[in-house]
Amino acid sequence: MDFLTILWHLLILLMSFALINYGIALVLKRNDVADVSWGIGFILVCLYFYISGSTSPLALLVYLLVVLWGFRLSFYIGIRNSKKEEDFRYKKWRMQWGKHFYWRSLLQVFVLQMLILLVISSPIIVAAIAEESAYLSLLQVIGIVGWIAGFMWQAIADYQLSAFKRKNTGKVLSSGLWKYSRHPNYFGEIVMWWSLFLMVLEIEHGIWAIISPVLITYLLTSVSGVPMLEEKYKTNDEYRAYVDRTPSIFPFFK
Repeated sequence: MDFLTILWHLLILLMSFALINYGIALVLKRNDVADVSWGIGFILVCLYFYISGSTSPLALLVYLLVVLWGFRLSFYIGIRNSKKEEDFRYKKWRMQWGKHFYWRSLLQVFVLQMLILLVISSPIIVAAIAEESAYLSLLQVIGIVGWIAGFMWQAIADYQLSAFKRKNTGKVLSSGLWKYSRHPNYFGEIVMWWSLFLMVLEIEHGIWAIISPVLITYLLTSVSGVPMLEEKYKTNDEYRAYVDRTPSIFPFFK
């Protein structure tokens, strides 16, 4: 298949998924369904290429890594969200959008999310359409090691935060990986996507996949990640003190 056909198929797949998620959100009355569907969307992209027959060794390795990450993240967020009300960010938009809530939810939450997901999937796409290679290069090995490190960093950070919140409601976690940065889970995710980019960089059209880690880094540091979360705690004196002594995402080891 040519690239435009692949892109068209992925758009149909992801927009259909967006509509399903939107329907579930309306039934449950909570738009944070989108957070759970984030990782699942990437799994669908991998399944599309696998079913289509794009099964070179590198492609299969990329699928495996992405599916592992997507399943863990969606499972973790799903369990977390089931124990609390709708995420504060979505509740705020629900109030702000008023009578325009339904169409703005569809377009600005679910459709936009899938369009962003498609762009971030560029390393998957590049790996899927590349010619087969009989061996892994040094850069690809570095990418694999980096991905594993990022995955473990995010998983450990999520576990530490979940365990802390069960016993310390309203408190600020500043130990473990959270001692070295305020958002170690985001750092792990950024490392994973840059590592996937390294894995496909040397193959044909690989350089174009750089848009993936650049976009995820920008979103987490400047849009939907750090700014939105820290807005919630700007009046919390304990968190403000934590901000003063701890870097945002990229860890600093004292």
